[in-house]
Amino acid sequence: MSDTPLSPSLLEPPSGLQTHLGFELTEWSRDHARVELDFAPHLHNRQGLLHGGIHALMLDTAMGYAGCYTGDAERKQDALTLSMTVNYIGQLQGKRIIATAQRTGGGRRTYFAEATVTDETGAVAARATGVFRYRSGPLTV
Repeated sequence: MSDTPLSPSLLEPPSGLQTHLGFELTEWSRDHARVELDFAPHLHNRQGLLHGGIHALMLDTAMGYAGCYTGDAERKQDALTLSMTVNYIGQLQGKRIIATAQRTGGGRRTYFAEATVTDETGAVAARATGVFRYRSGPLTV
């Protein structure tokens, strides 16, 4: 858990996907991030359950942020996911999807992270580990 409140000055403008789905970064500090999303019908699969892709998206997003904190709004760090393993454990019971991640190691170009998806009741739905590569320079199309 973060011991530093999320500074609004560090928040980036939401991406198109973030705006569309409605998830938000609620904690962000060195080696730590938390991303949250309210349950909504458009997130369900054919069985009426939260789609597993939403779990993966939340895990990936939280781990990405966990490795990219700089503490300086003028010095943005980006990363790309190189690999991610997701293990689905159970079903959520609450009304909010919470992905909490920690950077667990790495070096100058890559880092490792782990994350868990829970809800506000503490039910665990999925866990993930990932490997990420830091980006340098502008994105190319």
